[in-house]
Amino acid sequence: MSLFRNIVFTAVIAGLLSGLLLTVMQSFSTVPLILQAESYENAGGGEVGHSHSHEAAPAGNAATPADHHPDEEAWMPADGFERFIYTAAADMLAAIGFGLILIAVSEAQGGLKGWRSGLMFGIAGFLTVSLAPGLGLPPELPGMPAAELGPRQVWWISTAVCTAAGLGLLAYTRSAVFAALAIVLLIAPHIVGAPLPPGHETAVPLELYARFVNAVYATNLVFWAVLGALAGMIRERFRAGEEITARSDGEFVSR
Repeated sequence: MSLFRNIVFTAVIAGLLSGLLLTVMQSFSTVPLILQAESYENAGGGEVGHSHSHEAAPAGNAATPADHHPDEEAWMPADGFERFIYTAAADMLAAIGFGLILIAVSEAQGGLKGWRSGLMFGIAGFLTVSLAPGLGLPPELPGMPAAELGPRQVWWISTAVCTAAGLGLLAYTRSAVFAALAIVLLIAPHIVGAPLPPGHETAVPLELYARFVNAVYATNLVFWAVLGALAGMIRERFRAGEEITARSDGEFVSR
């Protein structure tokens, strides 16, 4: 029970800190670009292709389309402090979830042993959750066309799973057969290809979109690196406590 509790505490602490850091970075990088894109979207007469949720997600991938009626505006937090609070809450909750997955996977491989091993797992998380799916489904700004949600979700999840499996095989196996399988898993989703939107017309300038994509990947790389490093440091401290407790229990039993 203490192992499970320590894993949860580690994920919560690392997730809260890294999620808050992500929100601060987004406030200075992606959010201003999103607001600029919203002005182009509104000036262009509304949605192009599909409407989008305009918050920058921690995973850094395509925004989720949402159906709405022209005369019915969906609720959105007001710009400024209210938007910051809601974004921070979403980022920290997502970071805690990512932290639980990262630590659970690392425990199956022997556990995190300090910030360096945590950093390596964090970079692997960035490659799996952000970069690999983003090669086919790059981050989107408001007013940009997108394919249907269902096929995009299937492709995104499949790509993340294949990337995680491929990286795991490359890192923890020495067989040439498994190495070849890992390469196949890494490239297969991109050979199949991500779902494409019906058109590519958008009022959003290409320069603005390029800046947004770069900002999303940069902030997500920092987020994953910090999440992994923090998880490694905190988990190592909890593990030291677990070893002391186990030693004390063993001495008590021997007496």
